[in-house]
Amino acid sequence: MHTLLRWVSAAIALSLGAAVAPSGVRAQPAGPGALRLIVEPQAGMAPIDQLLGSAHRSVDLEIYELADPVVESILAADAARGVRVRVILNRVDTEAENAAAFAYLGACHVAVRWAPLRFDLDHEKAAVIDDATALVMTMNLTTRYYPTTRDVVVVDTQPADAAAIEATFDGDWGAGGASPAPAGEDLLWSPGSEQAIVELIDSARRAIDVENEEMGDASVTEALGRAARRGVRVVVVMTEDRAWHQELAGLAAAGVEVRTYPDSPAALYIHAKVIAVDPGQTDRRAFVGSENFSVASLVYNRELGIVTTRPAIVDALARMVLSDAAGGEVWR
Repeated sequence: MHTLLRWVSAAIALSLGAAVAPSGVRAQPAGPGALRLIVEPQAGMAPIDQLLGSAHRSVDLEIYELADPVVESILAADAARGVRVRVILNRVDTEAENAAAFAYLGACHVAVRWAPLRFDLDHEKAAVIDDATALVMTMNLTTRYYPTTRDVVVVDTQPADAAAIEATFDGDWGAGGASPAPAGEDLLWSPGSEQAIVELIDSARRAIDVENEEMGDASVTEALGRAARRGVRVVVVMTEDRAWHQELAGLAAAGVEVRTYPDSPAALYIHAKVIAVDPGQTDRRAFVGSENFSVASLVYNRELGIVTTRPAIVDALARMVLSDAAGGEVWR
């Protein structure tokens, strides 16, 4: 009876008992020390634009790709009313995409710098507002991706997390990213997140629900296969890409339920980087972040994710993955 419909029904039946986030998924209410989940494309950009425009003292944004005139104008308006705004943009591989934003923000008196070359890429997607509210994102702030791209954002008001992300931003801004990134309450940084991702997968007892854009790290694929072989129900949802066929074949042979979407403008593009482990159980946990399952992303890039045990967040992510799986095609 290992059918996808049964998995989806079980996920929908989870009793979450929490407020509904702007995205329409259930998440914990905002407040001191809270986490709130935003799911794209359903939520639209309004919740993120509102947060970026709400700053009284500071906005620090570190992101792989920025090409959104609305976001750029919000940052410029923040700076014009006296908010300290700093932006770090990735340069390697995305200089052409980021050049217009870099020039515009600089002309509007926003402090903007290219990411330190210490990392292969600065693939982080995060912001801190007023040293108190952090956005840990899987998404780039790029207009053309919004309508059809699956992404998620965790709005994090845990003081230790906001302080850790801010401290890491300061290091990337001033010292080229040479200082170790603090862990905060539950943050997961790259370079060096591969082991923690594998340990999270290895900890599963009943179920693992995964979305990711890439599947090239052997340690991650081996961990997912091990889980399936020991009887854990494992679902992986991705966008079709021949680059990962060997890895997907190995996962399917191990018993992983692999579902894919076609790589076309009309299809949902799976860009989220999510792992939900044992949803509905008392020890449930989940990962959300910028880390793709590639060696570069886990070992060499600047990346940021969060690992949480918050029941509403874990269960909402699992429900999202299983709903997407139901809309995808069985990979063969």
